Amino acid sequence: MQDRQSRERREEEDARIDWGIILSVMVLAIIGMLSIYVAASHDTSTMSVPRTLISQAMWYAIGIGAIIFIMQFDAEQLWKVAPIAYGLGITLLVLVLIFYSRAYALKTGAKSWLAFGPLTFQPSEVMKPAYILMLGRVVAQHNAEFYEHTIKTDWNLIGKLALWTLPVAVLLKLQNDFGTMLVFFAILSGVILVSGVSWKILAPLFGGAAFLGTAGILLAVYGRNLLMAIGFKAYQFARIEAWLNPSASTTGNSYQLWQSMKAIGSGQLFGTGFNHSNVYVPVRESDMIFSVIGENFGFIGGCILIFIYLLLIFQMIQVTFDTRNEFYAYISTGVIMMILFHVFENIGMSIGLLPLTGIPLPFISQGGSALIANMIGIGLIMSMRYHNKSYMFSSSKEFR
Repeated sequence: MQDRQSRERREEEDARIDWGIILSVMVLAIIGMLSIYVAASHDTSTMSVPRTLISQAMWYAIGIGAIIFIMQFDAEQLWKVAPIAYGLGITLLVLVLIFYSRAYALKTGAKSWLAFGPLTFQPSEVMKPAYILMLGRVVAQHNAEFYEHTIKTDWNLIGKLALWTLPVAVLLKLQNDFGTMLVFFAILSGVILVSGVSWKILAPLFGGAAFLGTAGILLAVYGRNLLMAIGFKAYQFARIEAWLNPSASTTGNSYQLWQSMKAIGSGQLFGTGFNHSNVYVPVRESDMIFSVIGENFGFIGGCILIFIYLLLIFQMIQVTFDTRNEFYAYISTGVIMMILFHVFENIGMSIGLLPLTGIPLPFISQGGSALIANMIGIGLIMSMRYHNKSYMFSSSKEFR
C-alpha cells in the first residue's frame, strides 16, 4: 500500500513538472557556456576564462533558484503579486537614474546599469516579467468587467495598457535605452493581439505602428534634425547607417557588424569546428554571441539553435492551451513575446538583417540580468503546468 502511494506521489510530481521545457533550457545553457568559453578564450579580456565561466554558472544557478521559487506561486498568488512587482520594478527604474554606473554610461551611452563592485545589474531586465504580470492582470480584469467586446471597451482596454506602459517608456527614454524599450513594446503588442481586441482596431493600430517604423528609418536617413529634436542620439543614427550599408565603414561604425558577418560567413555550412576562431568580433560574448555559433558550427549549427528556440516556444504555447486559464494565457503571451523578440532581434542584428540594439540572446549570452529575467519568465510558464497538472491529476483520481 505504501509503495503504491509513493509511486502515485512520484507520478503526480512528474506530471506537475514540464520536463520538455527544462530540457530545452538546459540545452541552451550548455550551448551558452560553450559559446562563452570560445569567446573568452580568443578575446583579450581583463577577466580570465575560468572566472568568466564560473560567473556565468553562478547566474544560471541563481536563475534555477528563481524558477523553483516562482513555480510555487499559483494564479491567485501571481494576481496579488503583480502590482507589487510592478511597483518595485518602477522604483528600481527610478533609482538607476540616480545611482547608475558612470563607467557603463560612458561605455554604452545608457544610464541603465547599477554597479556593486565588480557586479552589475540592469533593473529594466527584471522589470520585464513584472510588466508582463501587470498587463496580464489588467487585461483579465478588464475582460471580466466587460464580457462583451465593443469598439468603446476595446479602446478603453488599450488606454489602460498604455497608461501602465507609459511610466516604463518614459523611464527607459530617460535611461537612453531604446533597445530595451522595443522589447516592452513587443510584449505589449503580443498581449493586445490575444486580448480579444477587434481587428477593426488592431488593423489600423499595427498598420500605424508599421508606418511610424518605416517613417522613422526614412527620417534617420533624410531628416535627422527632426529626430534629434525629439531626443535621438548620434550613435543611434550610426547604427542605422551601419545596418543599411555595413560595407561603407568596416573599420568605423560598421566594424562590429561587419566582423560578425565575416565570422558567420566563414563558418559556411558546417563551421570551422569547436573553439576554432579566426575572426575577432567585439563584445561577442554577449550581444554578438551568435557569431560564435555561426563561425564554429556553421549554417547547420545556427539552424539547430533556432529549432531549439522554436521547440521551447512551442512547448510554452502548449502549456498555455493545457491550462485554459485566461490570466495565465496573457502571462505566457508576454513571456513568449519577450523571448521571441530577443531571439529575432539578436540573430537578426548579427547577420545584418536588423539594426544593432545591444539585445542579448536568451539563455546563451553572457550576463546575469537578462538571464534572470528569462529564467523568471520560464518560472512563470512552469508555474502554470505545476499547479494545473496537480489539479488535473487529483481530479482524474477522483473519477476513477
